[in-house]
Amino acid sequence: MVDAGTALAQVETQERFARAILNGFESYFSEFQNITLAARTRFENADWQGIRQASIQRIDLYKVKTKDALQYVELIAGDELHDLNFWREARKVYAGLIDGHNNFEIAETFFNSVYCAVFKHRKIRDEYAFVFSPHGDMPPADVSKVYRTYRLEGSLSDLLERLLQDFAFCIPYEDLQRDIENIRKAIIDTLAPRFDLNNDDTEFQLLEHHFFRNKGAYLVGRILSGGKSMPIVLPILHNERGAVYVDTILFGSDMVSVLFSFTRSYFLVDATIPAQCVLFLQQLMPAKPISEIYSAMGHNKHGKTYYHRCAFRHMTSTNDQFNIAPGIKGMVMTVFTLPSYDFVFKVIKDRFTPPKDMTREQVKAKYTLVKRWDRAGRMADTQEFNNLAFARARFSDELMEELRKVAPSVLEEHGKTLIIKHVYVERRMTPLNLYLRNATDEQMEAVMDEYGNAIKQLAAANIFPGDMLLKNFGVTRHGRVVFYDYDEIVPLTDCNFRTIPKPRSEEEEMSSKPWYSVAPNDIFPEEFALFFSGNQRARKVFDTLHSDIYEASFWQGLQEKIHAGHVEDFFPYRRELRFDRQLPSEPRSA
Repeated sequence: MVDAGTALAQVETQERFARAILNGFESYFSEFQNITLAARTRFENADWQGIRQASIQRIDLYKVKTKDALQYVELIAGDELHDLNFWREARKVYAGLIDGHNNFEIAETFFNSVYCAVFKHRKIRDEYAFVFSPHGDMPPADVSKVYRTYRLEGSLSDLLERLLQDFAFCIPYEDLQRDIENIRKAIIDTLAPRFDLNNDDTEFQLLEHHFFRNKGAYLVGRILSGGKSMPIVLPILHNERGAVYVDTILFGSDMVSVLFSFTRSYFLVDATIPAQCVLFLQQLMPAKPISEIYSAMGHNKHGKTYYHRCAFRHMTSTNDQFNIAPGIKGMVMTVFTLPSYDFVFKVIKDRFTPPKDMTREQVKAKYTLVKRWDRAGRMADTQEFNNLAFARARFSDELMEELRKVAPSVLEEHGKTLIIKHVYVERRMTPLNLYLRNATDEQMEAVMDEYGNAIKQLAAANIFPGDMLLKNFGVTRHGRVVFYDYDEIVPLTDCNFRTIPKPRSEEEEMSSKPWYSVAPNDIFPEEFALFFSGNQRARKVFDTLHSDIYEASFWQGLQEKIHAGHVEDFFPYRRELRFDRQLPSEPRSA
């Protein structure tokens, strides 16, 4: 029997405990915002290395703040830290504290992170943590508070001038009138057949703050007219001579979706209430999961929470079975999927297929590197889960046989439940080698150009993918080629690219072994043609478009640029969409 004094002390401890976690969240969110707010100045100063470092710092911040909070709650809870009844009551107190909080959904995720740090991702139940939210998935956000409205009260050029002036930086436009005319013409050419741009109800709605990433700043919004809506994006670039310019205008949900792709770095955007921006963006991109939009704005931990909730609902509303993913089996990972689901699950094998020689921890380190690196639109973001529970009956016999054979150490079976101790989840794509089997000539040329561009853009981002087999790349629904096998990636600057020495004798020429010394980091680009073994049709197209990849000098040139501090431009749109930047005073070439 607990006396009244003891019961009161427990309640006070739970309240202090819950407040400590909430204070930890507020500290995290405040510093997250401070890092984000500095992006504008860094952009104006063309401090590209600073923006990159800020992006990494912001990703790492979550773990730092979770550990800080953990230290305090350990001290407050004492012996009750591992008491589930204590957590049940603390969750109730915390739910009350964040009731009406503008960012309650992200605060719940922070509570979950502290809980998981204590229980090592086990015993995750809704009564102890926020598996689901008592307040709903999303705050009742008023999206009208986060966009600026520009009504057509005169000419379209006048509207665009007001808009660009409102979003001006502390440095001037390179040529404001040229940019206005470029945008005006593109809007007329693209929308005039479908939109009455002279309609009195025509208006532009632009999110109130720039979205910064890498070397670009983006204005995101939509044009409304006559009951129709068109998503738009205005990319603004720095000419590195003290001025900015509008590079193009992007139209449509697909274009905006590529900008916010899971293959790109997270944006730095001033969003005091992220849910407001998320809901507005979701209106622009109805096909994009809300979890990915949260992640794209830098709230990847809450993106993971939102993903898990949606995944649970999908699993409980369907009955199809998990199966081994189509394609060639990997040496390091086994991959499975659900036919009705747009994601795949990747499990690290217990033993790797020769000649792979690495450890589980080394593979996990590669995935962490990708999370923090500039993915350049060419590497898939992943969500990492520990002790993820599934309904055992949903797994096909073939898949269970495969998992027990290659990864038994990560499996736990408890009655009707299968627990996988460690798994990565990423968007499903069509493996490039499978895509090529039925590709038309036109598709073949487009996708092999994409494949070469993917390799080059990864290299420009200081990533050497290592194993560039076609099976390690996927094709997205937008036709982009994305790399998703990370176990051999290394910084490009760690590689030594060499040309194969010419044999000095007939014996060397006929030798089945190299006649020259090879260090562990030596790479011979001439050998890359081997990645096309079995698909000479693809190789022929690739050689026409990207034969420079076979030359050591190509890679060495990229290394020199990286060592010199150069940061590459990674355009989330086709280069042919870019505006003509020629100044009016300059003669135009024929």
